[in-house]
Amino acid sequence: MSKVLVAYSTHEGQTAKIADFIASVLRTHGLDVDTCDVKESADPPLIDYDGVIVGGSVHMGKHDKHVVDYVRGNRHALTGPPSAFFSVSMSAIHDAEDAEKYVQEFEEQTGWLPGKIALFGGGLPYRHLNFIMRRIIKRIVEDKPGNLGTDTSREYVYTEWDGVRRFAEDFAAGLEAAPQ
Repeated sequence: MSKVLVAYSTHEGQTAKIADFIASVLRTHGLDVDTCDVKESADPPLIDYDGVIVGGSVHMGKHDKHVVDYVRGNRHALTGPPSAFFSVSMSAIHDAEDAEKYVQEFEEQTGWLPGKIALFGGGLPYRHLNFIMRRIIKRIVEDKPGNLGTDTSREYVYTEWDGVRRFAEDFAAGLEAAPQ
């Protein structure tokens, strides 16, 4: 049985939900999967895994520092097994070019070129934000195309779960086809 690590960094929790969903899909394909929030736990040795998926969210135009540091610290180990990266941002919903730019900057920052890349929409968890952050996020969202939610009394999820499933299934298929 192949073993896969899904490592991620999250701010409000949507990236963690996506990582857990990916892990669940991979398990249905008979894979042994561990998840790891790189902000909260020690790095498991990547030598123990047959494949690695890394995920990070974009805030204020940059991927989370913790996921950047994690990849930098494990860059050489990430070049061996099949690997993938998923980026979670609001740009993935309404501006794919912008979302791709964030991934390109991430690759330049870390020196890692993952085998597969996916761009997923995130969420607007207004109820989990303090008053000031709710106002800031609402103001940012009002200026974006795509009719994003501005009712700060509720939460919005823009993740396209079928796309997440396809990404995980493609990774599983690639892992099964990879020489061991």
